[in-house]
Amino acid sequence: MKLSHFNFNLPEELLAERPAENRDESKLMVLNRKDQTIEHKTFKDLIDYFDPEDVMVLNNTKVFPARLYGNKEKTGARIEVFLLRELNSETRLWDVLVDPARKIRIGNKLYFGDDESLVAEVIDNTTSRGRTLRFLYDGSYEEFRRKLTDLGQTPLPKYIKRDVEPEDQERYQTIYAKEEGAVAAPTAGLHFSRHLLKRLEIKGVNFAEVTLHVGLGTFSPVEVEDLSKHKMDSEEAYIREPATRVINNAISEKRRICAVGTTVMRALESAVSSGNTLNEFEGWTNKFIFPPYDFSIANCMITNFHTPKSTLLMMVSAFAGHDLVKKAYDEAIKEGYKFYSYGDAMLII
Repeated sequence: MKLSHFNFNLPEELLAERPAENRDESKLMVLNRKDQTIEHKTFKDLIDYFDPEDVMVLNNTKVFPARLYGNKEKTGARIEVFLLRELNSETRLWDVLVDPARKIRIGNKLYFGDDESLVAEVIDNTTSRGRTLRFLYDGSYEEFRRKLTDLGQTPLPKYIKRDVEPEDQERYQTIYAKEEGAVAAPTAGLHFSRHLLKRLEIKGVNFAEVTLHVGLGTFSPVEVEDLSKHKMDSEEAYIREPATRVINNAISEKRRICAVGTTVMRALESAVSSGNTLNEFEGWTNKFIFPPYDFSIANCMITNFHTPKSTLLMMVSAFAGHDLVKKAYDEAIKEGYKFYSYGDAMLII
């Protein structure tokens, strides 16, 4: 498969600027791989497709307010700083992206907050927009992290042109988010309400949690026609013993195992044993899944509608079959489904 196989015309008005009014009332398209059928449902109808002892695998990563705005020393120019990852907690070193990058050089200082109580010094260039910053702050590490949270904004994707609103703090976060470390939400999980999770639990569906801290690489465009030459950014992932126990038990009993999102699928496929069961995992994964690919753990998937040429669309095509996904996307555009982070959902069984 080549990059051009994943291109399509997406009308701009189908990019979701805002979430559905209620989490579990977004549209749900159901793809049946065996029957090659497409159904149109509402997300809360999901419960009808699961039986007792089936497993849903959730990514419990938590988005932190990664977007900061500061001012450059002397000129006072407004600079956006996007926190990517903490490199060293003692020395307060961070990998970041800066915008506009051409103005930011090694040795520059940036000031944050009305009182300028947080300062950062640029100590390295990593990429054209990437920098390494050392934060300077009079206070404990806990106080420093609180300061970052106070000054930061919810890191909505760049395609959303409006300003961040108070509701984004809650809605650009899954209701089961626990482990802070993501700079983008695992968006398939945004559709779950507390009520729906409770109903699934009462029905007897089991849950397993994994952690994959979503990085900005999830939005990085693929720029090579030969997909085997694309390199994914590494993302930190953890799979603990309770999750492997629940999932491996479901594998042995031939239950439905549903990966809630591409991030879950990538984490699971990064930790497969030689016997096609799930191992515990702690580390970094740059797993890139594109057709053809044999999946080892999950036999069901929930995902959003993705943008053209994205690695996320490639994974979905590998799982559901390229022709069925192409047909589904044509229908989604015709039926006015919303795409991307705040968009509608797809269940693939």
